[in-house]
Amino acid sequence: MPKLKYKRILLKLSGEVLQGSRDGGIDFKIVRELCKEIIEVKKMGVEIAIVIGGGNIWRYRDSKDSGVDRVTSDYMGMLATVMNSMALQDQFEKMGIGAPIGSAISMPIVVGTYLRPKALDYLKKGKILICAGGTGNPYFTTDTAGALRAMELNCDIMLKATKVDYIYDKDPMKFKNAKKYTHISYKEILEKELGVMDLTAVSLCLEKKLPIMVFNLHKKGNIARVVKGEQVGTLIS
Repeated sequence: MPKLKYKRILLKLSGEVLQGSRDGGIDFKIVRELCKEIIEVKKMGVEIAIVIGGGNIWRYRDSKDSGVDRVTSDYMGMLATVMNSMALQDQFEKMGIGAPIGSAISMPIVVGTYLRPKALDYLKKGKILICAGGTGNPYFTTDTAGALRAMELNCDIMLKATKVDYIYDKDPMKFKNAKKYTHISYKEILEKELGVMDLTAVSLCLEKKLPIMVFNLHKKGNIARVVKGEQVGTLIS
């Protein structure tokens, strides 16, 4: 077994990760490759909880012109996270790995309900826990759900998987002089209002001093590199 810096992680995935190059929906080739990589990290001895967004199906900020009420729209987004969670669970189980879903929105016919004692038990038993339904409340993002679950489940770190390598002070695609951070404090993120993730999530992590690693998920092996303590992406602490 390799030496691990982080033994229990919360992996926060965006829904867009699952759509691949499609305009929306789920690309199951992407899901299979992602699940394989996560399983390899599990085999290293890491306990893994996952929170996934629903932006590949529905998300309020992408649908403001729809005219749908904000609260209704947020609940639609929460249901989208359940669909994505079921897609992940299906592939994990096809690969022989138990991956129970705990949803913040109760729908017992479809998925289990999130209960902290049960969730902790799943992690101790070596299952990959999938947390669905966001926080179960409108006006809160899945980033915030990720921070909340990471704290509840006593995770060592929250991994914010993105499509960029680092946090920058401005968009590096638009500004050649954008400053790259390999480490940044919670307070600096909040003061500069950097848009890498929801600031409510950053505030929660600040309260418990839970580190956040922002890294590029599209580089194969990056999750394993993070848990081993290698320099990957930007550490918020």
